[in-house]
Amino acid sequence: MSARTTDTGDAPKKGLFRRRPKKAKDPNNPGRIAQFRQVFTMTRKADPAAVWWMILAALAVLLVALLIGIWWGQVIYMLILGIPLAFLAAIVILGRRAERAAFAQIEGQPGASSAVLGQLRRGWYYEQEPVAAEAGGTMRGMRDLHNAAMVFRAVGKPGVILLAEGPKGAAQRLATAERRKVARVVGEEVPVHTIMVGNGEGQTPLRKVTKTMKGYPKALSRDEAGMVQQRMKALGGGRKRAPVPAGMDPSRPPKMSRKALRGR
Repeated sequence: MSARTTDTGDAPKKGLFRRRPKKAKDPNNPGRIAQFRQVFTMTRKADPAAVWWMILAALAVLLVALLIGIWWGQVIYMLILGIPLAFLAAIVILGRRAERAAFAQIEGQPGASSAVLGQLRRGWYYEQEPVAAEAGGTMRGMRDLHNAAMVFRAVGKPGVILLAEGPKGAAQRLATAERRKVARVVGEEVPVHTIMVGNGEGQTPLRKVTKTMKGYPKALSRDEAGMVQQRMKALGGGRKRAPVPAGMDPSRPPKMSRKALRGR
């Protein structure tokens, strides 16, 4: 009988307990700890008082836990429960302060309303590009984007909402024209709301836009809102794109990470 031979070649032998190679970290997707550190650093620079509010919230929770523990005669037990609750309270304060700081950073920039619309949850439909825009004047031979008026559109259960930003006169004129176009398409049964974004009289601050949008009374179901959005797409497909001011990239509006705002 001939001995059976096996040609294994030069392939290296694999150990039974061989360690798997570590995956390379994605720089665009940091871990939760790194993300929390980034949010904390950004918030502390923009709002130094945020740290003291976080400490105050944590101490308040611990104080309440201590008082309840003294009342029940279970001080240690209540402190054990109070420590994670105190940390949670500090995280909540950080999230709110981070959101306010993020809005402050993009406030006044062209296309800031688009970033706010990106914070809406399910049930809302919106356009990332302005549905109407009017370039501002020129400054040293270049377009002054800070004086550009834009109108963004969103559709939800309250109906159609138009967000107008920029110089008040130009923004109001664009919003009025867009409101007429929308009304002709959706009819009188669908409400059309207009929000003037800004810090002037009769305007809504950027950080309060989403709250204002959600505060409108519900007039449509989720399916009806989707049907209205389809009509809006037909409106946009039958005409030319809105003239976007030169120098602005509408495909890359300023964005805010929802995870970062939550501190996650």
